[in-house]
Parts: sequence; structure tokens; C-alpha cells
Amino acid sequence: MSISIFDIFKVGIGPSSSHTMGPMRAAERFVRTLEEQGCFDDVHRIAVQLYGSLALTGKGHCTDTATLLGLEGALPDQIDPDKVQARLGQIREQGKILLGGRREIAFDEVLDLLFLKDQVLPGHSNGMRITALDKHFEPLLAREYFSIGGGFIVESGEQEDVPLDARENTIFPYPFSSAQELLDLSQRHHLPIHELIRGNERMWRPDAEIQSELDRLWIAMQDCVARGLRQEGVLPGNLKVRRRAALMARNLEEAGISDPLNAMEWVNVWALAVNEENASGGRVVTAPTNGAAGVIPAVLHYYVNFIPGSDVEGVYRFLLTAGAVGVLYKRNASISGAEMGCQGEVGVACSMAAAGLAAARGATPEQVENAAEIGMEHNLGLTCDPVGGLVQIPCIERNAMGAVKAINAASLARRGDGKHSVSLDQVIATMRQTGLDMASNYKETSLGGLAVNVPEC
Repeated sequence: MSISIFDIFKVGIGPSSSHTMGPMRAAERFVRTLEEQGCFDDVHRIAVQLYGSLALTGKGHCTDTATLLGLEGALPDQIDPDKVQARLGQIREQGKILLGGRREIAFDEVLDLLFLKDQVLPGHSNGMRITALDKHFEPLLAREYFSIGGGFIVESGEQEDVPLDARENTIFPYPFSSAQELLDLSQRHHLPIHELIRGNERMWRPDAEIQSELDRLWIAMQDCVARGLRQEGVLPGNLKVRRRAALMARNLEEAGISDPLNAMEWVNVWALAVNEENASGGRVVTAPTNGAAGVIPAVLHYYVNFIPGSDVEGVYRFLLTAGAVGVLYKRNASISGAEMGCQGEVGVACSMAAAGLAAARGATPEQVENAAEIGMEHNLGLTCDPVGGLVQIPCIERNAMGAVKAINAASLARRGDGKHSVSLDQVIATMRQTGLDMASNYKETSLGGLAVNVPEC
């Protein structure tokens, strides 16, 4: 399996990469399969069943709405978030969907989209089955999909943990499957980690396109922060969580820079701004997931606004290096909260951001690896227990904490010589084992932790 950093970083919509973006992509792919199989015109009805974590927290994560839009041909990076609610209102009022964006069929959401909370499909907690029926209600086509984190999906029967958009048979100039291999390559070729990654990415796209994609990601992150700082009011859902980023930003601007902790205050604001946007269904960048989308933008804003000499080349170093670390977690563990708990989301984002910031500030490859290791080591065991199944409590604040922790991890690593007792490879293996050992109640099911001890009101 070959994974690009642009598979790790994807532009999409909130509130969840695994529960919103993944199901939307799966539904869209199912419709394309209908067309490829030549049975699109015979479809009379579509039936969808959601299983495991998708069923348990799907309502709060908008899995139902994402599936409806995916069946209409929508994709997370192309859909206009501002038009989503209006279209959903039409679907529900009329009881019809526009299959593939061009063929109207009846859809009774109560009967045709089921949340099977007491069932789990073999293979992954985030499972869904989609079936197309003809006019006699006989099956035309059925497929099972798993949303395995970060917007990646796999179809049942495919090789385990290989995303549908994986690139096979790519021969890299700098192949690696572990952090140690990255360090060895860096030493052998006298190249920093970000240049190794750039060299591998050239196997898929020229330098100009790599830079254009990096610019697109950074612009999307900045736009998300800017939107989050303009919006006020209450987030969707019955928790009635108030947006805080805009007010906090105004207070900071009025207070000036007298407080020595001013930089950290802004990091908090930037992280909150992104995840409030995510919680409202806005456009974000998976980094590596939607639930953890605020960490990397917040740390990048810290780099640009508070580090003397910061420049766009530093932003590129940050994203390329952070992407490399994300690939390691994706390859050797998981970035799915339903598999790993929040250590696989905010923990991974913290690790990626720490490595990225260290690289942007000129750290050695050994210091970069150390920063990534510190970022995860102190997130091990972090649970995913969203209150009310919404990506709000504790998710929004958790991104702020992860961003501040990433900055500290990068600082600790840069003050050292890169030598340390626990390697990044060891901490990734530990995270994976911890996730496997973690009770399912604490892995994006809302059956344990804060989700059962904080009343929904």
C-alpha cells in the first residue's frame, strides 16, 4: 500500500471524517458501481444499514445526512456546506433522492436508513451495507463498506486496511515503513525528512503540483480559522454548546500582548475556531481526521504569527513532515477513533504537529522524530467518548489541548540532541496495542466515559 500525504490531508466537511466523509464517499462509490454494473436505471429503492460506531453515534456525526448526499453524488471536497441543509430539507420533505444527481427515486428515511446499534459487521466498527432494489424489491446489488478513519474507506472483501484510493506498485526513491527507516534514509542521502517525502510525492505529481496542493491545504486551513473567528451563536445539536472562538479572539485583541501566555491563548482560539466550524458541518482539512482537525492549523498559525523568520517554506516543511508522521500511524496502527480511541485522532494530530513544527524551525531529523514521539507518548490511552454522539464535548477543547501539547513537545525535542529512550516506532506500536486493549465503550460509541456521566441537556 502506498499512501500519499495528500491522502492524510484531505479537504472535506464536518463533523467527522470517519462518520461523515467516509459514508458520503462510500454512498457515492456505490452509485458509481451501479452505473458500472449496468443496473443504475433499474433501481427502484435504496436500503442502507449502519452498524457499530456508525449506528451508535451516527446521528450526532451526521452519518445519515452524509449518506443521503453521497447517494446523490456529492463528495466531501466538492459539496458546498452552505447548501447542505437546504438540500436535506428538500429530500426529507419530498421523500425522494436524486440518485447520482440525475434520477429521482423514493426514499423513506425511517424505513430505508437503519441504525443497527446492537450489531457490528466483521472487519471494523464503522460498517455500513447498501443495497439497491428493483421494482419488485429484489436485490440488484449489495455492498458492504468500512469507514476506517480520516475519510478512508474499504469495501468488504478487499485487502485489509487498503483504502479504495490507494496507489499500488509505486516504486519510491525513498521507501520507508517505519520512523527508523526514515532516519536511516535521511542519514544515507543527507536529506531532511521533508525532502525525502517531497521526493516520494514526485512519483505521483510534479513539484509545481506538490506546491499547489500544499498551498491549497494551507489556504483551506486559514479560511477555516477565519470563518470560525467570524461565527457566533450555538452549535447544532441538543447540547446547545456556544461558540467561543470569536469572543475569545476579540478579548485577546483588546487586551494586547502584555500577558506572557498570549501566544498560547491564540493557539487555543485558533484550535477552537476550526473545531467549532467542524462541529457545525463547515469545511475543514482532515489532519489526520476531522475530530482532530484543529491541532495542526492552530500550531501552523502559531508558527506563522509568533516565530521570528517564519515563511512559506517553513509551512511546506511543516506539512510534508507532519504528513510523513501521519503516514506512519496510518500504516502501522490506525487513525480511527472507533479503533484507537482519541489517541488515534488528537494524539496522532499532536504527534504530527510536533514533528511539523520542529521541522519548520530547523530541527534535525532526530529531533523531529523525538518531537513526534513526545507528542504521542503523553496522549496514550486517550479515550473517544463524545457526549451525545456530537463532535463537541470534549472534542473541541481537546484540540486546543493537543495543539499546546504539540508546541511543548517540539520545544522539548529541539532543546535535546535527538537521543531518547522511547522511539517513535515503539510509541506507535504501543498506541496500537493500547487501542486494541481499550474497551469498545471508549472508542466512539458514546457508551462510556463523559458520554454517560455528563447529562445531555
